[in-house]
Amino acid sequence: MQRREFITLLGGAAVGWPLAARAQQPAMPVIGFLHAGSAEQNVQRLAAYRKGLSEAGFVEGQNVAIESRWADGHVDRLPDMAADLIRRQVAVIATPGSTDAALAAKSATTTIPIVFAAGSNVVALGLVASLSRPGGNVTGATSLNSDIAAKRLGLIRQVVPQEARYFALVNPTSVLADPFIEDLKAGAASLGLHAEILNASTDAEIDAVFAKLPQQPGTVLLVSTDAFYFSRHRQIVTLAERRALPAIFDNREYAMVGGLMSYGADFYNILQLAGLYTGRILKGEKPADLPVMQSAKYEFVINLKTAKALGLDVPAQLLALADEVIE
Repeated sequence: MQRREFITLLGGAAVGWPLAARAQQPAMPVIGFLHAGSAEQNVQRLAAYRKGLSEAGFVEGQNVAIESRWADGHVDRLPDMAADLIRRQVAVIATPGSTDAALAAKSATTTIPIVFAAGSNVVALGLVASLSRPGGNVTGATSLNSDIAAKRLGLIRQVVPQEARYFALVNPTSVLADPFIEDLKAGAASLGLHAEILNASTDAEIDAVFAKLPQQPGTVLLVSTDAFYFSRHRQIVTLAERRALPAIFDNREYAMVGGLMSYGADFYNILQLAGLYTGRILKGEKPADLPVMQSAKYEFVINLKTAKALGLDVPAQLLALADEVIE
């Protein structure tokens, strides 16, 4: 072989080596992200989930990809979205912050691992067999936000007139509706109160409910835990402000934009834990071996500016209990 031919052959082989090496590298795992809400309303929550992923050693675009499916409040779309993710053969389906999405995913597959961050009793909902031994292909973290309606009722009762009338906004299509109603009614009965349930599952129905609420001092609103409501939290807070309604919610985002109070789990922490579990599963651990984590931190936020606008005096002992007071 002549020297020129040898150099040409060697150069061609050198070009081919990295291509062959790249071809042998394993494909980047894909997480299927399924949620009943919208991407715009969940930017911070998604960031918390990604933080948990990074703690497990996974960074989107570097060693893991995320395929997102957002239902924008249309829960009926979730089954088809879950089926689409399964067809794409994702490594894990993550449903942090959306119990409806977790149930849709569980109904769609018994083999692909599913990681949730849910706001209710996940055993009662049938997501897992037990908290300590989930079994099957599903695990995650839970906040029990829908099961502490009585606690919220007790908190807001301390700042409104004694003769107040209590109403609760509930999405009847949500799997979290029944746990919320059950806990609220039990809490109301123990306090000698009555809470009227008002159903709304669309934007128009939310507007209609607020239009029917008595526009007089002493009308109080509790808003149930729900991904659809959260995706409309600014709309709901604005409607409450227009009708001068004292209202309490399940998470701080409502209070941050003008809601009177919020009490619920630190959901950013719950989402972070879900991200961590997703990473551990990508590394080879099985959902059945990962106990469901429960929130250890609950946040009570008071918007004192809103209280003053409503003409309400917040007792000093209640302010002392708050994790954050917005002035």
